[in-house]
Amino acid sequence: MEFEDKVEKALHHLTEHLAGIRTGRASPALIDSIKVEAYGTMTPLNQVSHISVPEARQLLVKPFDLSIIKDIERALLTSDLGLTPANDGKLIRLTLPPLSEEQRKKLVVKVKDMAEQARIALRNSRRDANKHADQALKEHHMTEDANHDLHDRIQEIIKTAETKIESILGRKTEEIMTD
Repeated sequence: MEFEDKVEKALHHLTEHLAGIRTGRASPALIDSIKVEAYGTMTPLNQVSHISVPEARQLLVKPFDLSIIKDIERALLTSDLGLTPANDGKLIRLTLPPLSEEQRKKLVVKVKDMAEQARIALRNSRRDANKHADQALKEHHMTEDANHDLHDRIQEIIKTAETKIESILGRKTEEIMTD
């Protein structure tokens, strides 16, 4: 069902975006998708380097090709993460400073906004699916009972997805607020 694909896509999109939100701990997902100008094209960082977490608040970026280390450093500097890379010529270290209480609260607001965007996507998908079902009923392609069952199934899928969003939001909020 196309509707279920849209719901899964909304959940995946939320999870992917939340992975890039900085918490108190280092995670490769934080910088994975930063675009680096390498070999004339914009390429995600994780495709031109190996990213590891040697310590709780540190990321190591080891380029596959040392000739682009300056490009990687530039991309990290211009990202909106506010991190300063330390380049030793072979690898780049990123040390994440601890988040202040104010920064944590701002991140929680941002995360809640992302969750709301996912909920909006779910509602739009539900509206489209219900409209499609009603159109099929109107054109006599399904019975009223089948239409009612389909509406119930659509609502059931939405409720499950909303529960997943709340769970994801709760975990991420807790991750941000604890050290």
